[in-house]
Amino acid sequence: MRKNGVSVLKIAAAYIGTVVGAGFATGQEILQFFAGFGLSGLWGIILTTLLFIVFGFIIMELGFKLSARSHLEIIRQSGGNILGFVIDLIITFFLFGALTAMIAGTGALFHQQFGLPAIAGNLLMAALTALTVLSGINGVINSISAVVPFLLASVVGISVFSIINTPPDLAPVAQAGYGLADNWLIAGVVYVSYNIILSIAVLGPLGARAKDKKTVLKGAVLGGLGLGLGVVMIYLAILGNMAAIKDLEIPMSHIAGNISRNTQIIYAVILIAEVYTTAVASLYGFSARLSNAEKSPRASRALVTGTAAAAFFASLAGFSNLIKYLYPIVGYAGLLLLGCLLYSKLKSRRSA
Repeated sequence: MRKNGVSVLKIAAAYIGTVVGAGFATGQEILQFFAGFGLSGLWGIILTTLLFIVFGFIIMELGFKLSARSHLEIIRQSGGNILGFVIDLIITFFLFGALTAMIAGTGALFHQQFGLPAIAGNLLMAALTALTVLSGINGVINSISAVVPFLLASVVGISVFSIINTPPDLAPVAQAGYGLADNWLIAGVVYVSYNIILSIAVLGPLGARAKDKKTVLKGAVLGGLGLGLGVVMIYLAILGNMAAIKDLEIPMSHIAGNISRNTQIIYAVILIAEVYTTAVASLYGFSARLSNAEKSPRASRALVTGTAAAAFFASLAGFSNLIKYLYPIVGYAGLLLLGCLLYSKLKSRRSA
């Protein structure tokens, strides 16, 4: 037991904050993965909630046991040298990809919501993310966990209003330009897979800082339930507004605007904070994997700055395109990671 370890609430908040930007905050992710399934999509979301709890716990428990500094120790333990090497490449690649998508998402929001050049939003997010990561792991955890209560409250509040005023249509619909899987089961697993690949970069070191294993378990359960709540509320809100939002980059911004212009602006600001938390987690995980800040702080700072700059230029490809093509590719590749983590857990239980 670590006397000054991270608490249950901070673990849960950091978990939610790591996933929220790439997982569901804009609504585009839920639109792409679940929107065509109607009522069956809810089964997919229930599955994702359970999987978030299970794999969040496995990762943080391994982080606790190994005192992990990055995701590398965890995947080597669960996947061995060969599979671990492959998974490491996938994770490291996607951390950069997710950072790029979050920067692009900010630009899309600036353009859709405020009529400003997208490049201004891209530049702002890249700079804020780099500055936060340069402050170290404590700054990362604190910045992510501090804003999560506001993020969930805004998502739930706006979604409830939308559900009451435009009830969701739970009938399956023809997938015209969206839909990344043939059925809700595959959609749910792939959705969790890409989010776990992203979150392992923070969850591993976070587990290493937990007070004890009970704290890890409670944090994983609370974090997984929080993620499930956010996903299901946005899903129901989207199903009531499909005709209006199916071609938008940021569907939740439009849904917030149905309440009032002021609500739309407030949600836009909160959404930037949501995207920021995931961008920070992605850049931290990427830089922690490729550098050692303790041995070479100057090189680490240069890597953080250079990575943020490279992601800024890559983000010019556009937000919805990154989600449509990058997320499912990484999600299917990430099934290898989920399999290794599950095998590692079952093996440890048999040998206990």
